[in-house]
Amino acid sequence: MELLVRYLERSNSFSSALTPEVIREERLRDDLKYYFMSPCEKYRARRHIPWKMGVQILKIVMITTQLVFFGLNNQLVVSYKEENTMALKNLFIKGYSGVDEDDFSIAVYTQRDVYDSLFYVLDQYSQLGELSVGAISYAEDEDGLLLPLTVCKEYYKRGSLKPSDEAYDIDAQLETLCMEHDPRTANQWRKQNSSFFDLDFYRLVNIKVTFNLKGINLQTVRSRELPDCYSFYVMITFDNESHSGKVKLYLDIDAESSACQDWKISGTAQKNTHYLLVFDGFVILVCIISTTLCTRSIILAVRLLQRFSQFFQEHFDRKVCEDDQKEFLNGWYVLVIVSDVLTIIGSILKMEIQAKSLTSYDVCSIFLGTSTLLVWVGVIRYLGYFQKYNVLILTMKAAFPKVLRFCCCAGMIYLGYTFCGWIVLGPYHEKKYQSDGFPLTDLQKFLREHKDFPVVDDFSEKDVEPKCSTFCCCKRFPVNDDIILIS
Repeated sequence: MELLVRYLERSNSFSSALTPEVIREERLRDDLKYYFMSPCEKYRARRHIPWKMGVQILKIVMITTQLVFFGLNNQLVVSYKEENTMALKNLFIKGYSGVDEDDFSIAVYTQRDVYDSLFYVLDQYSQLGELSVGAISYAEDEDGLLLPLTVCKEYYKRGSLKPSDEAYDIDAQLETLCMEHDPRTANQWRKQNSSFFDLDFYRLVNIKVTFNLKGINLQTVRSRELPDCYSFYVMITFDNESHSGKVKLYLDIDAESSACQDWKISGTAQKNTHYLLVFDGFVILVCIISTTLCTRSIILAVRLLQRFSQFFQEHFDRKVCEDDQKEFLNGWYVLVIVSDVLTIIGSILKMEIQAKSLTSYDVCSIFLGTSTLLVWVGVIRYLGYFQKYNVLILTMKAAFPKVLRFCCCAGMIYLGYTFCGWIVLGPYHEKKYQSDGFPLTDLQKFLREHKDFPVVDDFSEKDVEPKCSTFCCCKRFPVNDDIILIS
């Protein structure tokens, strides 16, 4: 009892010494210490559950899972476009080997080859339904009529050329003449319009064949997704701009996906879409919670900074330095908020794509990919609470400005080297060497004709003779002691 009385007396005497100003200072100091604690330290100090850390961990798992699902579907879309491009090149370009020559599909060098390649396009297009194994067909307009195939030739308005006399007379103004016809009778053009296909190659600049196709990506059914409808805008160009005797053939495709107007599907594809929509909605909810918690932390940090600044102004009559002010502005919270906003936008786009209201796969990929990158970068913040990792993070933080300055200086040198190499060596360098290798030198050609000689180790029984000793068993040694070096 006496001890209790003494304790109360000491506590009363101590509390009487705590003035309101001292209490205010101690509370500010406690709040500052608590603000700069790690989540584990906050839990041990005040039993405060680290909600933000838990939400961030959950968000990493969910966003990564969401990205994987969308990436698998986007991979099917990209592969569908690429495979259709390859299929159309094989269908409409005569003699296509399956591999592009540099940036063009194939090249022709004679007038007959130009005519054959042009008429080959018309013949193939007129019987597309009998040739293609893909789910593609002719495009139709709003009235149900087939969209025509168009052939345009661009040439100099006037010109005469006599290389033997080193004389020419060229009007550089270009003229374009086009014709269009029903796709099913495109192969009859050369008979009905023979004058149009009478080409003056010394004036011809290029020929462009354009047509539209429709297709349906049925492979998404395997991943239990509703198929998309595609519009293919195909342009085949006969490029003769250089007039070097080499006409290059290009096939360019602009593919646009859209929601199918009339569709019916049975099975689990539509049910699976509903589950994904619910999952995406839950991702959006988690991101909203994360943004709310981080925004709340930023507001509390600003208020704490104001209290600290006011205390310094009143007691020390000076402002808080900028370095101390930056300690209250946590850039990780800003990073998390930006990633949450990108995730919410990307998730909304993904839901619209799954509901077949939008088909902006590339835009959605940018938002989801960037947000996932920022989310994983945000994990570094929690690694900084460990001493060994924190040393690495502090080193990176201190070295980043110097590394950035070095990259700027090195970039200037690299750009100068690039421009110099492009103008000096570029015209004489083939991209072909990167894939096929550089030409063989005379020494390499000579060595390739070298015939193989028998290797020393691969000797037969007749090449050896037994040598016996009284102290050991018989051993076989090669008769010929010459050493053959084979490169």
